[in-house]
Amino acid sequence: MTQLVDPQKIKFTQKQGQYLAFIHYYIKMNGIPPAHTDFQKYFKVTPPSVNQMLITLEKNNLIRRKPKTPRAIEILIPVEDIPTLI
Repeated sequence: MTQLVDPQKIKFTQKQGQYLAFIHYYIKMNGIPPAHTDFQKYFKVTPPSVNQMLITLEKNNLIRRKPKTPRAIEILIPVEDIPTLI
């Protein structure tokens, strides 16, 4: 079972919130988490930018990734705390 982050400790930037929203809505629409290329196309960023953002989100306990497994991203905050995708 997924252990969610304590709501009192949830803090993220607007950009991080948009990545979380993208992950949430992508999974909702496609049934699987987005690949790095999906982030690149949507946010119009480079592969290193995507990788750094995912590392940051994971370090801040906002997502969990399974090493060496493609598309293995799990959001660790409650759905109601995820902002609207712009």
